[in-house]
Amino acid sequence: MPETEPDAWEYTLYIPTDPRAVPVCRRTLRLILTLHHLPHLTETAELLVSELISNAVQHTKGPAALRIRYRNRTLQIGAWDSDPQPPRPPGDFDKLTDSESGRGFAIVRACADTWGWQPLARLGRRGKLVWCELGPALP
Repeated sequence: MPETEPDAWEYTLYIPTDPRAVPVCRRTLRLILTLHHLPHLTETAELLVSELISNAVQHTKGPAALRIRYRNRTLQIGAWDSDPQPPRPPGDFDKLTDSESGRGFAIVRACADTWGWQPLARLGRRGKLVWCELGPALP
């Protein structure tokens, strides 16, 4: 991180493609936000982590990772997976309320200030990072 940002930080948690990784990621996020005095972001951030990590472990067969980054008073939450295909664009949340699937990115779009994806290789594998931001993160 640049020296001009003394409060900037980043954590990465590598996870198996196992649905049990979702609550592990939520608890890890809660601990990190508490330790960095950002508990006011926890509820929304946990929802976003649940959606992003659920998609990563549900739709890929390889490893995955949770990335939590804070800089410029903005919290960025990312889920890396080993599938290089772009995520499906979010649908209209109002039309998805009765659907059993497809709501994840609509929830992310509704709760985050911004979201996106980018190709990203990790662990020697091609893949993608799907991310969203909450900010500015003020108490």
